Amino acid sequence: MNAMLLAHASSAVQWHAALALAGLLLGCVQMMRPKGTHIHRWLGRAWVLAMLLVAVSSFWIRGLMPNTLAWGFSPIHLLSIFVIVQLARAIYFARIGNIARHSGIMKGVFWGGLVIAGSFTLIPGRLMFEVFLAPLFAA
Repeated sequence: MNAMLLAHASSAVQWHAALALAGLLLGCVQMMRPKGTHIHRWLGRAWVLAMLLVAVSSFWIRGLMPNTLAWGFSPIHLLSIFVIVQLARAIYFARIGNIARHSGIMKGVFWGGLVIAGSFTLIPGRLMFEVFLAPLFAA
C-alpha cells in the first residue's frame, strides 16, 4: 500500500476515501449482524451518516472530467445524488415499518454505491489503484 499518494491528495479526496472505507467496514458488519437490534439501529445510523458524507464529499471531487461543460461534474456524480435519495427512502421505509423495502434499498446502496462503484476506483491509472494495487505489481 502506498498511503503517501493518498496523503498528498486533496482533503476532499482524503475525506471521501476515509468515509467510503468506514462505510464499507460498517456495511460489512451490518450484513453479518442480527437485524432489528438496538446495535443494528445505531450502526445503521453511523453507516447512513458515513454514506451521506461520502456522497456529499464527491461533489468537491471533479478531477475525472475537469473540462466538461458541467463544471467538472461527471456521470458518477449522478450516483451520489441517487445514493442520497435512496438513503432518505430507506429511512422512510424503516420508519413506517416496511422493513423489506428498507433492507432492499440499504443492500442496493451498499453493493451499488460502495462495492461496485468502489471497484471502479481500482482501475489502473486511478488513485486508489496506485494506493492499493500498484505496489503489488511493482515487485
